[in-house]
Amino acid sequence: MKTQVLETRIDILVPQDLQAEEALLLEKARQACATAYAPYSHFQVGAAVLLADGTIVTGSNQENAAFPSGMCAERTALFSAVANYPDVPVRAIAIAAFTDGNFTEKPVSPCGACRQVMLGIEERSGDAVRVLLYGTEGIYRVGSVRTLLPLQFGEESLGSRS
Repeated sequence: MKTQVLETRIDILVPQDLQAEEALLLEKARQACATAYAPYSHFQVGAAVLLADGTIVTGSNQENAAFPSGMCAERTALFSAVANYPDVPVRAIAIAAFTDGNFTEKPVSPCGACRQVMLGIEERSGDAVRVLLYGTEGIYRVGSVRTLLPLQFGEESLGSRS
């Protein structure tokens, strides 16, 4: 038997530790929470995507009474970014969540479907996509989507497609 150990490096920051562009991106994610449509969960999520040219695209979760028909904030922002700026790589994504009248204390991590989409976008550009997760008690910074999705299903999983 062999054992493989997977490690995840997450920087835990306070606002003063952030670079200026990271602080702005997190602010845009927090603002995007206000545009969420979450009448069922009352859990408003905002995401902001930073493109290589400095453009920021935001998105928020959009619920539907037929629950699978809704969309997460991360995918809303990412799909909008790549649809409107198809040739501009994504450099970072920031995510914040608001519920019960406050932002969450602990950072909220993207669901598995969003992580898979984020990985595809990271692979598409060939560069790491930095991930910032906001919480009032701390901010997580992850250097690459791959860190959030160990043993990922990516391009190499598809094998030869000749």
